[in-house]
Amino acid sequence: MEKITILIADDHKLIRETWSFILNSDSRFIVADQCASGEEAVRLCKEKRPDVVLMDINMSEMNGIDATEQIRKHSPLSKIIAVSMHNQPAYVKKMMRLGAMGYITKNSPVEELVNAIIQVYGGNKYICEEMKVILSDQALVENEKQGLNSLSEREIEIVGHIKNGLSSKEISGKLDISLKTVEVHRHNILKKLNLKNSASLVNLVNTSGLGL
Repeated sequence: MEKITILIADDHKLIRETWSFILNSDSRFIVADQCASGEEAVRLCKEKRPDVVLMDINMSEMNGIDATEQIRKHSPLSKIIAVSMHNQPAYVKKMMRLGAMGYITKNSPVEELVNAIIQVYGGNKYICEEMKVILSDQALVENEKQGLNSLSEREIEIVGHIKNGLSSKEISGKLDISLKTVEVHRHNILKKLNLKNSASLVNLVNTSGLGL
């Protein structure tokens, strides 16, 4: 079995040497080279075409984000795994959008680094467990802000009255607000929920189980 060739790009010498020692001790891998900057990473990828690149995001001069973009152009078969101290979802999304195949944080254990290399080399995308949890939590928060949960208390109140068959004029009198204000609320509700009319709004409420 051919060994997976790896380029390590990180501006901390201790990290480069530690990863090199660990990976070269595994019969499946061989560290083809290591470097401390994005520019060097691009140059070495052009020369050596490594199977996998462990790319630190934060490096001086050309950072790992810009280097990833360049490597994808000049060595498209090299699979890039972003390795970073950052656990903000924005970094993950940006690196994956630029063509990285994996993302792990420097909190990840060695076993996860090894697994990421194997998965990415095999053509799969890989995101470390720490980032999966963070991304999942973010998705839950974003989902809560969508749909009926995106409506204000007043808008939910008006939705309830619409469901009960009240006209805008009747809602105006019931809530002691102007007819124009009710119409503005109705427009905003339909816009937020991406609905065309009150009938589709009532149907949504009925299927949501909110009991308005």
